[in-house]
Amino acid sequence: MDQNRTNQGGTPALMFQGTCSNAGKSVLAAAFCRMLRQDGFRVAPFKAQNMSLNSFVTADGLEMGRAQVTQAQAAGLEPDVRMNPVLLKPSSDVGSQVIVMGKPVGTMRVGEYVRYKPTAFQAAQRAYDSLAAESDVIVLEGAGSPAEINLKAHDIVNMAMAQYAGAAVVLVGDIDRGGVFASLVGTMELLEPEERELVAGYVLNKFRGDASLLTPAYEFMQQRTGRTVLGVVPHSDALGLPEEDSVSFKSGLAPACARFADRKCADIAIAVADLPHISNFTDGDALAGEPDVSIYRARTPDELADADVILLPGSKNTLADLDWLQATGMAGAVTAAAARGVEIVGICGGFQMLGATIADPHGLESDRLSARGLGLLPVHTTMGRDKTLVRQSAVHLDTEEPVTGYEIHHGATALENDSASTDHESSGPAHTAFRTEDGAVLGYASRGGRVWGTYLHGVFDADAFRRRWLDTLRTRKNLAPIRTIVAPYDIEPALDRLADLVRQHVDWRSLYHRIGLR
Repeated sequence: MDQNRTNQGGTPALMFQGTCSNAGKSVLAAAFCRMLRQDGFRVAPFKAQNMSLNSFVTADGLEMGRAQVTQAQAAGLEPDVRMNPVLLKPSSDVGSQVIVMGKPVGTMRVGEYVRYKPTAFQAAQRAYDSLAAESDVIVLEGAGSPAEINLKAHDIVNMAMAQYAGAAVVLVGDIDRGGVFASLVGTMELLEPEERELVAGYVLNKFRGDASLLTPAYEFMQQRTGRTVLGVVPHSDALGLPEEDSVSFKSGLAPACARFADRKCADIAIAVADLPHISNFTDGDALAGEPDVSIYRARTPDELADADVILLPGSKNTLADLDWLQATGMAGAVTAAAARGVEIVGICGGFQMLGATIADPHGLESDRLSARGLGLLPVHTTMGRDKTLVRQSAVHLDTEEPVTGYEIHHGATALENDSASTDHESSGPAHTAFRTEDGAVLGYASRGGRVWGTYLHGVFDADAFRRRWLDTLRTRKNLAPIRTIVAPYDIEPALDRLADLVRQHVDWRSLYHRIGLR
């Protein structure tokens, strides 16, 4: 296929690229997906290559990035791997698992992946053509910055994809970080002339203050670059949308009371272990919306001291993150908290860490054949070559509440025959916590239920289960249960709020006109 094909007479395409990571590309793409849908267009999102540990399983058992899942919902579509044909999941500082059209094709170091990129780009082109043939308009998203001169030669996600799609490009800058105009001008300077021709203008994101004070800068940008600012989107902490990846979580910007100093701001304090290879950290989003919950990240033992719940989230490298827990003293703090009766919850990789041992006979994560877990559940995990990717519905047996979600993991976890053989007295016998309709076990809980784990990502999204679980914690603290669902987890209203916000502050009509709509 011709990498430089133009889209004359083809499907209209609008693309959001940024001056840096986390500038707001994903959010603006979601906003325009919702706006175009509201305006009667068949719109679909697309990102050729995504690097993220926050992934999702489609209805047909394929894996894709969560950002395009949110954008698909904004467009009123079921998530489809064609929307994110290449997904990179970093498993170490130098290597990533490469997923193409929803399936792993291997773990590659940087040089290996650069050599593989032409093949990946062909897959992305085929996916784009298929998606575009079914749509009135495509909203594309770039990655990082299009001006990374060390990456431009083998780019498949920014300007190379924009040229292939014939897309009009909007450059997005995060004005809250400072230096946004220098970043925009510098980006334009580093683009090739044919790439600059694709740029329709700029959007400034996360602005605080009086936007009229920026007017002189608009005039300068027009004179210097030939493009103007198409909008200034105000900073908002109340969007209520999932984050694309762990950047905001790790910088302390996760929802609710993310700062350590604010951990006592509600009745129930939930500490999320900030694992180095944390994945699918959005499992806590539904909890963050509850008015009686404060949820915050924890990286030191002291930050676990006042928690009512310690949540061990998913991990792309369970063995390495287990080592980190041991090295930092977090492991000892978790087991000590369990002995005090603090609730300990593990999801996916976190569930595996709660067990007695983790075996890795194929060396998927390390050269070690096995490692000792935290010993809080009498279960053993064996890593397997095949990756489990499946949507699931199950029942929480203690409450009989239904839950839904998805599994993304290597390996299987089973209850040991002699549950008394674990080293920690707090372990004790365990029982099945979650079971599917066909009898599959998705998690175990200790006697008394204060330590439990599951492979089910999204387990807390179920409103009734989440409220029942939180009320159990309230009763334990001698607080009256709330019982009614006061914070339904649903991002549809948030997507509508986002669309309204962007319509108010961005010249969307000129962008529609630029790509030939209306």
